[in-house]
Amino acid sequence: MIKLHIRGGRVIDPASGLDASHDIYIAGDRIVGLGQAPADFTPDRAIDASGLAVLPGLVDLAARLREPGFEYRATLESEMHAALAGGVTSLVLPPDTDPTLDEPGLIEMLKHRARQLNLARLYPLGAMTIGLKGERLTEMGQLTAAGCVAFSQAEVVLQDTNVLLRAMQYAHTFGYSLWLRPQDPWLGRDGVAASGHYAARLGLAGIPAEAETIALHTLFELQRITGARLHLCRLSSAAGLELVRRARAEGLPVTCDVGIHHVHLIDLDIGYFDAHCRLIPPLRSQRDRDAIRAALADGTIDAICSDHTPVDDDSKLLPFSEAEPGATGLELLLSLTLKWAAETGTPLVQALARITQRPAQVLGSGVLASCGRLVLGGTADLALVDLEAMWRVDADSLTSQGKHTPFLGYELPGQVRQTLVGGQVVFARS
Repeated sequence: MIKLHIRGGRVIDPASGLDASHDIYIAGDRIVGLGQAPADFTPDRAIDASGLAVLPGLVDLAARLREPGFEYRATLESEMHAALAGGVTSLVLPPDTDPTLDEPGLIEMLKHRARQLNLARLYPLGAMTIGLKGERLTEMGQLTAAGCVAFSQAEVVLQDTNVLLRAMQYAHTFGYSLWLRPQDPWLGRDGVAASGHYAARLGLAGIPAEAETIALHTLFELQRITGARLHLCRLSSAAGLELVRRARAEGLPVTCDVGIHHVHLIDLDIGYFDAHCRLIPPLRSQRDRDAIRAALADGTIDAICSDHTPVDDDSKLLPFSEAEPGATGLELLLSLTLKWAAETGTPLVQALARITQRPAQVLGSGVLASCGRLVLGGTADLALVDLEAMWRVDADSLTSQGKHTPFLGYELPGQVRQTLVGGQVVFARS
């Protein structure tokens, strides 16, 4: 059993509010000392964290690793290395792979491959319907036994409300959670940008905010009937967030997240048809972006995710309407969160909670013990970060196979120096 002594670091644990200089003592995969060494502790290795912040490993609620089925765009190995370079130690994988994650064997294969790589922790979402076709429910019990943490339709809109009702009834009966992105199946079906003056001026087909709010009304109405637990993925509109506030005030069991791109960017950032800003959901107005920031501040939004979606050159370097939506984000999640905190005056501990403790809580009590916090006896998933270091986003600085992001050329704060998973150093920046 390897013993580590991390000395001299600024330990920040959003779960407890801790922000102080402490040494951390690790034995095997556990934190056995915080501030004070256990009796008879003799480290095999010491890590000097002077000038660095020691954070819980980041928890990302939406990261497409492109395996299986899209290995020409990225692989489990390449994107896990990218995650670790960004301090992300726990990843939730949406089910829209090829084949779809709708069979226990596929889940077991992914989990086995992740264990073989011995890098980041992987938490798959099972498909809610077979093939994500919206017709027949999957065997949620078997998928849960194989390792799924919840069930989702990814970006595939479910058209049959009766199927959605049955899924929510089933999920509530057995205590499962459904992760759904609210999107009306018809409004903005062929849209590529947020409806409004700017999209009209560019001649781009629009997706109105009502596509989100109408879907939310449906979900909440069915939730009142069934009592199912919902997690709403990547909300994008001020009106949608207001509906979430009301649902929570009513006592409905609902959580939600937002993509990191939507914390910073608005529809005007599309500029002259920049396909890097072709995202799902679309970038909306400054009013919507400001509402997202306000919802992060007041706790309406539980978590920020990277919505990491590696896209190859052939699919991205096309006219805006034809380009595949998506952007790389794993390595940017921490830095863009720090940028948002600095711009809005959000306390550092509160900002970091949105990418550590709060997403771990969304995953549930079964996962919470393994990630998102630094606690005596807890799992030693850590990121050692130079909060003051600035780095430039470009193709050479990104580990991910996906090199397309709206933030190319930006200078961003915060650089991960080392990442530990289960007490092992799995990433070290030279």
